[in-house]
Amino acid sequence: MAVPGMHELAGHVPSYIAGPGGDDVLFSRLSVFILLLVVLIGVTYFRLHALPESIAHRENHAQFQLVGVLSLVALFTHDNIFWIAALLLAAVRLPNFTAPLQAIADNLKELARPAGRPAVQEAPTAGPMPTAKTPVPNEPAD
Repeated sequence: MAVPGMHELAGHVPSYIAGPGGDDVLFSRLSVFILLLVVLIGVTYFRLHALPESIAHRENHAQFQLVGVLSLVALFTHDNIFWIAALLLAAVRLPNFTAPLQAIADNLKELARPAGRPAVQEAPTAGPMPTAKTPVPNEPAD
């Protein structure tokens, strides 16, 4: 098929090559494709960086904030060790050491108390503690 203004030997030129004054269809389609590809890669990258946080949030970890901070530091510094540490911290549930230690301390307190004495009640912390009025040595007594 002969296009006006085209040389007669240029019939083998592919259809995506624009004629004189025509739109470059290949450039338009590739620019849209590259733009979508960059956005898709960015979304995947940020979703991958948020993976430890989402795991910790789903598992309801106590160290959720630490996992979030490690993920954020890994994102800004590009140090992979922070991201790996956040992923390991989110994937592995650390045991609760404070509850058994508190129970041991409470039982030791009970064992250390003499047999006839009641358990010591701790003073309330709300409000000021009452003090006895004692005379100052240089002041005459009332």
